[in-house]
Amino acid sequence: MTSISVVVPVFNEEGNVEALHKEILDVCKANNYKFEVIFVDDGSSDRTAEICKTLKPLKLIQMRKNFGQTAAMDAGIKASQYDYIVTMDGDRQNDPADIPHMIQYLEENNLDVVSGWRKNRKDTFFKKFTSRGANLLRHMIVHDGIHDSGCSLKVYRKECFKGINLYGEQHRFIPALLKIKGFTVGECVVNHRPRTAGKTKYNWKRTVKGFVDMVSVWFWNRYSSRPLHLLGATGLAFMFLGFVCGIWSIVLYATGAKMSTNIMPPLLTVFFVIIGLLLFVFGLMSEIMMKTYYGTHVDVPYSVKSVSENTDDNVEEKE
Repeated sequence: MTSISVVVPVFNEEGNVEALHKEILDVCKANNYKFEVIFVDDGSSDRTAEICKTLKPLKLIQMRKNFGQTAAMDAGIKASQYDYIVTMDGDRQNDPADIPHMIQYLEENNLDVVSGWRKNRKDTFFKKFTSRGANLLRHMIVHDGIHDSGCSLKVYRKECFKGINLYGEQHRFIPALLKIKGFTVGECVVNHRPRTAGKTKYNWKRTVKGFVDMVSVWFWNRYSSRPLHLLGATGLAFMFLGFVCGIWSIVLYATGAKMSTNIMPPLLTVFFVIIGLLLFVFGLMSEIMMKTYYGTHVDVPYSVKSVSENTDDNVEEKE
């Protein structure tokens, strides 16, 4: 029997959580899945948590404050117990009816991850324009092989997240992070629906954070285990420039040029040498930090307030 954990981060979605919960239940029951539904309330200020507590069956994770979608998704993933983990947005723009097809596609192609592709998006022009620009940059920098990393509707094998913690806006780049570790990633076209309740949480700040995290993923992909290759090589290049400027300074001095009117070559010599040495030292320090990172437990940057689970018989809550 196929067993799935459906993880849904929600933030001020009081108008959507009940209907979304029903849609997920209908799909899971129609396909005879063994399932659990996990809603992660990311510090909502409306009645989202209150409504969630009336839904059955449901595991509700409440964050102490709004830590962001990535942290909420990470908390939900860590609470999952079944073979497949399905993630989706809480605004009902993702369609739960796509889940069976995505699981089938994953199994038929022996993949570890299947990402949804919102080929026909139902968003505003600004949001679509910004997203397409971000996808172009992502394709140039990250090379994760998918069209739409911003789509939250994804299916993962549970083992994908062993030893992985998510930060910042990295939920967009989970396929890229997993691909770095050797997992196989695919995608299929999914339905995308217009928002009918609540307000979008998308803004320019998330775009900036997403770009910064994209650079972080690029660095992690290429230099996570060997930062000295980047910083050390760059440092050596600067020191070489300093050596060239030093030769230039010596030639000027040997030919009798007035150094008071040719101050730039010696200044550049000192500048390039110092920058080169600093970058090389930073590379060595980063190498040591990476070894420490891989050898120790990494903390998570959020705090869970409580976890409650509604079953047909009772409600359990743990602090």
